[in-house]
Amino acid sequence: MKPHLRVIMFDLDGTLFDTAKAIISAFRATFQQLKLPEPAHDEQIRETIGLPLERAFAQLLSQAEDGQRVTDCVEEYQRQFQTLILPMAAELLFPGVAAGLFQLKQSGFQLAVTTNKFARSANALLIASGIAGLFDVVVCADQVKDKKPAPESGNNILAHYQAVAEESVMVGDTTHDILMAHQVGCQVIAVDYGIQHRTILAAAKPDIIVSSFSDVVNWCLLRGLRSTS
Repeated sequence: MKPHLRVIMFDLDGTLFDTAKAIISAFRATFQQLKLPEPAHDEQIRETIGLPLERAFAQLLSQAEDGQRVTDCVEEYQRQFQTLILPMAAELLFPGVAAGLFQLKQSGFQLAVTTNKFARSANALLIASGIAGLFDVVVCADQVKDKKPAPESGNNILAHYQAVAEESVMVGDTTHDILMAHQVGCQVIAVDYGIQHRTILAAAKPDIIVSSFSDVVNWCLLRGLRSTS
């Protein structure tokens, strides 16, 4: 018999929050403020969403991650995030997320976040949107040595709950989330309403791909209410 599902780990951008357009705007505002050349197409920025900020800016600027220009971009982006994204945090929640998380919490699941955002931004977004109280633990990029897709953040969450991988599931919208889950050894739900297309997600072999947050909730409720053989 497999153990009951009890720990659900969530990504933020593209999974709980529809932040793609706002993030692209914040990236462009960063380039403009620092008088740096901007990517020609929004898709170039979109493809970096989910990466640690240092890696995203390094990729877009063809610079080293530890270079001063990248550091300046990360700092300016944090300022733009506070101005452009935080004020509309509640509006950025995908349909059904707030109610679905509350239902899962009320059903006894332990909810956590693993994100490649910095802690300051991630926690501010959760608080501003009104859902911070639903999560017991939030593991961010600046709280681990190795960021997603490395398994460190997922393993830290399991250690917090004294849970085994078989009792947990990762919910995310990119291959970074799927690959992290595979390394942790837990199940993984990919959502195709976020950053990456369904075909890209499928190639990384998640347990299931769903198209709405209500599908996530229903999948978890089914596996949390009974053991499977």
